[in-house]
Amino acid sequence: MKINYFFDNINNVMKKYKNILAINFGGIGDEIFFLPALISLKKEFPDSKITLALEPRSKSVKDLTDIIDDMFLIDIKGKNKYLELLKLVSLARKGQFDIVVSSGGNKFISILLWLTGIKSRYGYDTGALSRKLLTKAVPLNKNQYACAMYHDLVAPLTDYKTELPEVNITPQPKRHDTVLIHPGVSKISVQKGCIKTVGAEIWAQVVELLVQKGKHVILAGGPDDKECIETILNTITCNDSVNFENYYGKTRSMKELGELISSAEKFLCSDSAPLHVAVALKTKTYVIFGPTDDKKLIPQSENVIAIKASDNCPLKPCLWERRLTTCEKLDCLKITPEYIAAKVTE
Repeated sequence: MKINYFFDNINNVMKKYKNILAINFGGIGDEIFFLPALISLKKEFPDSKITLALEPRSKSVKDLTDIIDDMFLIDIKGKNKYLELLKLVSLARKGQFDIVVSSGGNKFISILLWLTGIKSRYGYDTGALSRKLLTKAVPLNKNQYACAMYHDLVAPLTDYKTELPEVNITPQPKRHDTVLIHPGVSKISVQKGCIKTVGAEIWAQVVELLVQKGKHVILAGGPDDKECIETILNTITCNDSVNFENYYGKTRSMKELGELISSAEKFLCSDSAPLHVAVALKTKTYVIFGPTDDKKLIPQSENVIAIKASDNCPLKPCLWERRLTTCEKLDCLKITPEYIAAKVTE
């Protein structure tokens, strides 16, 4: 009995505090996908401190959660990529971390984690070197919902399984018969030639159709959506309707946008970061999908509906799977406004 009591106390002490470094580079959507893994770690080690290393462009994720205690901003997309990675190694060595968990399928990741000097290192299995340098090289399964893919990294550390993102946003009272529309995608994806949604003219027709069907339509967007929103506003004729509300520019943070999403009865958007906030808030969501894979980007749930073209393209989904930019034909985004409006109102 005394021996069991001793080991129980040891286990409790080990779980009481851990200094954890998590590394996840990508856009704000990737950071939201990563939240379930961090939440499960916090459940396993409730007194732990979690530091997240991420790109500066995604730092607003901290507005959505209190799981992250500190952040290392590492600009790996800038001109000084390797200096930034050396900065990360230096910060990691000074941080006295007990555990490091890193996403990324690059073979260099295991070397990076080894250089940090952190004793317990968890990353994806990218070959023999990763299996030698990591405490646990986790099989990388890309053919699943992204939250589950990231969560695999922490499976060796915890029995908790957080399925969906959770955000620190107080749900607002639902406004009856409202459809919130967020048509944009990040400007950086457009600049890279990654077209993931229908054109502004289609969005304008969707607004008109939903207003005609008696829905109260709220139009929202961020700074990257300025051109798209202006085109919509210049195209629609229902600007003065009591059933249309222009909310562009009124949400100043991802958290404020989340509060707006939580107040809507339905949310219609593109494949972009607000989608993942809506998933976390459990708002009924409709998403325009073209060249990207909806099975990896949304949970299999009746609460999240993918709206796709019936184009029968043999390469779809192709973006990220087979090419880094979208094709010129974009048959996968030839979705009529009538079809979109019908899906939202059915």
